[in-house]
Amino acid sequence: MLQNEPQSLSTFLEGNVDTNLSNLGQNGGVYIPPNEIALQEETNLVNLRRTIYLTIMSGVDYKEAGDKLLQIMLEPCQEMELCVMLLKCCSQERSYLLYYGLLGQRLCMINRIHLENFEKCFVEQYSMIHQLETNVLRNVAKFFAHLLRTDALPWHCLASIRLTEEDTTASSRIFIKILFQELAEHLGIRLLNERLTDPATQDFYDSILPRDTPRNTRFAINFFTSIGLGGITGNLREYLKHISRIIMQQQKAASGSSGSDSVLELDSSETEPVSESSSSESESDHDERRKKKRRRN
Repeated sequence: MLQNEPQSLSTFLEGNVDTNLSNLGQNGGVYIPPNEIALQEETNLVNLRRTIYLTIMSGVDYKEAGDKLLQIMLEPCQEMELCVMLLKCCSQERSYLLYYGLLGQRLCMINRIHLENFEKCFVEQYSMIHQLETNVLRNVAKFFAHLLRTDALPWHCLASIRLTEEDTTASSRIFIKILFQELAEHLGIRLLNERLTDPATQDFYDSILPRDTPRNTRFAINFFTSIGLGGITGNLREYLKHISRIIMQQQKAASGSSGSDSVLELDSSETEPVSESSSSESESDHDERRKKKRRRN
């Protein structure tokens, strides 16, 4: 065996011993070069994606498609592929289809692993939102809005969005606009406002409704007002008024203290004692006058 395959043996010895031994154990004692293993894994991944895609696209309804997807044997490292492929299928449609939102909701409700993976997808998708076309961006925003409004996706994932002029682009603002307009349309302004102002979860929305600086607060108010959702900015407006009063009071106090300091300087200059030079000059003038009087006499 060893004499008949000297090339395989040399290839085996050239590689990492531990890796090659594990390859022997996993493949029934038959050595497979690392490049062939990588090619085989890539082929398996392509086949898995094809299976997921065909299952999603051939489903009669979201229930049947969900049941078939859950029957696919996935390894722990392959579970993310299901969420990625579902999101990709949704994004490629000409217009958003509720079918994908219901399917994603069903997967999240049945298996918590899919919920966590969709949460990761939300964060990663928003980080690269500037690379998406407008139609793709719209479908993705509506998909995640569906998961949020049905509580299939936890709302703390919104903490990855920071709504400021410096931290947003034109694409990210469109995404936020569509996302919140969808939430407001299905939940209503009142319920959406209650969600965003809930003391138990308010920390999750500090980046969307910022209060770190008046400039960022004013930007968020103007943004939501411009897209027709000014009703959710009531607390921000009150906070901005409050912080503006505090700033004005501080400025008045600062100007008052500077004014009192200037008055004190004027008073001190008026009551300042005569200098020695001026006193000596007056004494010399007085002596000269005395000498002139004596000469006359």
